[in-house]
Amino acid sequence: MFDTIRAKDQRGEGGHGQVARLSVDCKATVMIGEYSRGGCSRGEVKAADHDMGCHEKDTPFGLVNEDTGALHLTFGSSAKTSDFIVDCLHAWWEQQAPEQRERITLVQIKADNGPESNGRRTQFLNRMVAFADQIGKPIQLLYDPPDHSKYNPVERCWGILEQHWNGTLLVDARAMLEWAKSMTWKGLNPVVEVSRQVYEKGISLSKAAIKDIEARLQRNPELPKWDILIQPAVSV
Repeated sequence: MFDTIRAKDQRGEGGHGQVARLSVDCKATVMIGEYSRGGCSRGEVKAADHDMGCHEKDTPFGLVNEDTGALHLTFGSSAKTSDFIVDCLHAWWEQQAPEQRERITLVQIKADNGPESNGRRTQFLNRMVAFADQIGKPIQLLYDPPDHSKYNPVERCWGILEQHWNGTLLVDARAMLEWAKSMTWKGLNPVVEVSRQVYEKGISLSKAAIKDIEARLQRNPELPKWDILIQPAVSV
């Protein structure tokens, strides 16, 4: 209810703007190597059923546009952090055509209450405020209640990916990426990228910085942790 009301407020009556409705999430780390991952294959393929010291692991980040069905997957080899998530959002924005960015009046992001992106994670909120300022568009953060992340639309994409590469040995990063590229979601292949940037864990803000960031957040009075609106400093 609240997301519909706020989206209407941003567009205004009779407006011609567009709300970009995005669903985002990070999936469990994927181990690269000859691991079965609980799957099975029709061929005579032997796989390890235990982690014998995996040297490469990748964390998938998914972003799905709920209106178009377009899916973007980024595989990061560093830590799953607030900075990784927001950098993926930046990359998605830059990939949109200029005329499409112009039409967008509100970026609405649905996420779970994971530790890297929840409504109290100061570094995530800090980066999201900066993101809103950079693109000049309002951003609305909508969170699932605890234990309800399965209702986040992007979760269905993870299920399709798991079925798609079930029983496949992801022996190297190339195999992982090629299999991810060949999956389909609503008849479309995803945009697949890889990030090798190293991210620092545990970034914290000073009390003064937190106060400044909090002043930029419009928390829904009835759902202050689950519905947050960020207005850009200057609209474009």
